[in-house]
Amino acid sequence: MRLTRTIAPALALALALAPAAAGEKPDAARKRFRIDMMAKQTLERLLERNEGARRLYRKSAGYAVFDAVKIAFGVSGGGGVGVAVDRKSGERTYMKMGTAGVGFGLGGQRYQVVLFFETPRAFRRFVESGWQADVSASAAAGNKGANAVAAFNEGVAVFRLTEKGLMANADLAGVKFWRSKKLNAR
Repeated sequence: MRLTRTIAPALALALALAPAAAGEKPDAARKRFRIDMMAKQTLERLLERNEGARRLYRKSAGYAVFDAVKIAFGVSGGGGVGVAVDRKSGERTYMKMGTAGVGFGLGGQRYQVVLFFETPRAFRRFVESGWQADVSASAAAGNKGANAVAAFNEGVAVFRLTEKGLMANADLAGVKFWRSKKLNAR
């Protein structure tokens, strides 16, 4: 019993310091862990609720999950963080996203974006260049918002899950996804 009380704190300290000992900042390791947990929970929530998403996930070569916030007041802007995962190798690439637009808009919304990639080429193209521009028209209130896609479009299927917030917008928005240098440096 006494040995357990001594070993458990030492083990916890060793695990906490392991990234630093390997030359990695503990803050980056914690951020990656939080992103991984968010991605796991979001993916599980989507697959549990949407049969079309389950079907596309099973066919996909890779996927990406982002946690984002968007604010609109005439112009809109937002951003978030996430991870792209190659399903074959399990390799994870931590990424950021930003969005901006001009049009009618008022409010704010927190949401998650899940992307499925039909082929390894589509996945690599996303991770390497990451640009997607879109024209959006959406209205979401509370957790009732939904954006369900049941097919790949040019190798990508996108799902947007709202968590909470109120957003009413119709805008021309650009979305940019890019690798996070800090989170991928090890």
